[in-house]
Amino acid sequence: MAMNRAAFAKMLEPGLNTLFGLEYDTYPAEYAAVFSANTSQKAFEEDVLLEGFGNAPVKNEGAAISYDAASQQWTARYQHETVALAFSITEEAEEDGQYGSIASRYTKALARSMASTKEIKAANVLNNAFSGSGVTGGDGKTLCATDHTTRTGSQSNALATAADLSETSLEQMLIQIADMKDERGLRVAAQGQMLVIPTAYTFTAERLLESQLRTGTADNDINAIRQGGYLPKGYHVMRRLTDSDAFFVVTDVPDGLKHFQRSPLKKGMEGDFETGNVRYKVRERYSFGFTDWRGVFGTGGAA
Repeated sequence: MAMNRAAFAKMLEPGLNTLFGLEYDTYPAEYAAVFSANTSQKAFEEDVLLEGFGNAPVKNEGAAISYDAASQQWTARYQHETVALAFSITEEAEEDGQYGSIASRYTKALARSMASTKEIKAANVLNNAFSGSGVTGGDGKTLCATDHTTRTGSQSNALATAADLSETSLEQMLIQIADMKDERGLRVAAQGQMLVIPTAYTFTAERLLESQLRTGTADNDINAIRQGGYLPKGYHVMRRLTDSDAFFVVTDVPDGLKHFQRSPLKKGMEGDFETGNVRYKVRERYSFGFTDWRGVFGTGGAA
């Protein structure tokens, strides 16, 4: 149904002081700092895990050399979604507006809605990171789990006991990252890069990462996380995270959190010959997800 003059009665009358509600500032794209950007030319993308070899055994004198075998394992799939929105406005409503083009105001609103949806799609990868969400990766486990299956046993990228953000919980997560292993049990040289938090942790993160000395103590100890450069990219707030006490650490392991852009944002407009109504639309295709769970560690918080 087209938006008509009845929907904008006040905009047809002179003398209003201002029109508000569509001119709010917006944050820069928050997902871009967390998800690696990729393009796609297909309906979906797939990443396949190739496992390596285990540790080499000792070869005794005169004995035959040992052989190992490797193969491909599970596959992570990114199914692109089409996201679109439109509105229609009557010719008369556009003509009679007393405060500039009504349509131009709402084309900006379309762009704002599309940007908001994209942020929500990205944040939902982390919102669904823990058991009970029903959203699993290529290995059949949620993004952050204590029982990721490998050939050498289960591995974890979540705190064994969920905890709120603190010096202790963050240090424990960084220790887990440093102890990370690959599919065959070989050590991985990985490091945390960035703390990802909901809005509620903003001030806690500022104290933990930016203070020169340890917080909450008069012992004059150094802030080891800051001094050691264990999170070189600091912290990043994602305002669409729905759990106020969950937090995540993005690591430098490649192919972790990924974003595929299939079609960029496209705008369209067409008029109807018979009614004079004008339709406006925006559309894009993309996907968000994860491949290697080692790319991010997290906890759902104590609550």
